[in-house]
Amino acid sequence: MFVRTVYATGDPAQLSTALRALNTKGHDLLEERPGYRGAGVFVDRDLGKLLTVSWWESAEARHNSDEVMSVRRPELLQPFAGTVAVENYEAVVFHAGQRTLAGGGLRITRLRFVPADADLAADTFQAGVLPRLEVLPGFAGAALFLDRERGAGMVAALFTDRGSLAASRAGQAAVRREGAAKAQVTVVGLEEFEIVHADVRGD
Repeated sequence: MFVRTVYATGDPAQLSTALRALNTKGHDLLEERPGYRGAGVFVDRDLGKLLTVSWWESAEARHNSDEVMSVRRPELLQPFAGTVAVENYEAVVFHAGQRTLAGGGLRITRLRFVPADADLAADTFQAGVLPRLEVLPGFAGAALFLDRERGAGMVAALFTDRGSLAASRAGQAAVRREGAAKAQVTVVGLEEFEIVHADVRGD
């Protein structure tokens, strides 16, 4: 599948307004788009960060949807968003795990790599990283997103509750260190979010 991420920052006091718009108008807009396969909404309420991830059955469906969403996005995110960054990725590995409840936790690891090493990153995650994430207490799913042309990627690991997210930090740090070395990727960012909503439809 293919994903589009929207990363917005702004005044934490205005975040709830954006969430209400995304969960009503934004949800309805996405459901109307052909090829839509689900979405996730994640927040850092203290700092004022919002991450949305929409899933699409093809790159074409994702592109076509953005003809509408790019026009409506500013309306949905105001007055919260002071900055907005939109990125596209291929979901090269997706493990649904158990259903994640609202209030759980998401850890994002941002990656950079030489574009020619994209397959190495995917193979390393599938064979070496994912099996070790699966045994962490509270694990609820994971995905690897890659932009092969830019040499950029994201690892998303979901946990059933915030306690499990916190308890997994040391374990995932060890996996991250070894996996990054084997895959020849550079970790350029590490963030944690609260799960507001997460639902992806399988095949």
